[in-house]
Amino acid sequence: MAMRDWPLDQRPRERLLRYGAGALSDAELLAIFLGVGSAGRDVLTLSRDLLRHFDGLRGLMTAEREAFCAQRGLGPAKFIAVQAMLEINRRFQAQGLQRAGPLTDSRAAVDLLACHLRERQAEVFCCLWLDNRHRLIRLDEMFQGTISGASVYPREVVRRALQLNAAAVILAHNHPSGVAEPSAADRDITSRLREALRLIEVRVLDHIVIGDTRHVSFAERGWL
Repeated sequence: MAMRDWPLDQRPRERLLRYGAGALSDAELLAIFLGVGSAGRDVLTLSRDLLRHFDGLRGLMTAEREAFCAQRGLGPAKFIAVQAMLEINRRFQAQGLQRAGPLTDSRAAVDLLACHLRERQAEVFCCLWLDNRHRLIRLDEMFQGTISGASVYPREVVRRALQLNAAAVILAHNHPSGVAEPSAADRDITSRLREALRLIEVRVLDHIVIGDTRHVSFAERGWL
């Protein structure tokens, strides 16, 4: 049966309008995104099958392109739409933090960075640039690497700080392995960046490492 033939109170779109998005199941939300089913499966059945295959929304949204597109009912157009949706969410979070005033609560920075970095398949090194009142200027992805690490160049970080007239910075990167514990190399590059930025009077407030379910703050550990 096509979704248009379902009773109104069972259609995901109508349920969303009546009760709000929070009242919908993962399968119902995914059904709205997909729009149509595949041969022999209505869109809600397809959504449930996909969630089982990918072990939930997170597995689906972070699946590699080949694995995602290989599933019937998905494909390159849906993969592109998912990537665009994820990037919209990252930018939405960043703009919210920009409007929030001074960044005095490290939890807000962690929430933004987790949203931005946690699902990345390769290591990404970011800078949260702040003005002299610790308001966010912008979030920059400075360097990207393989799953085992990223090459970070202090000269490029200093150049960007000068371009933005930043007064302070929060460094951050993810560990695609899921383990947030900083490596010796992480501590070494933090020291190098801190010394380089000190010469232009830009304070390094923290270096946050994002893992799968937790994070590590250099400032909280007394390493800065």
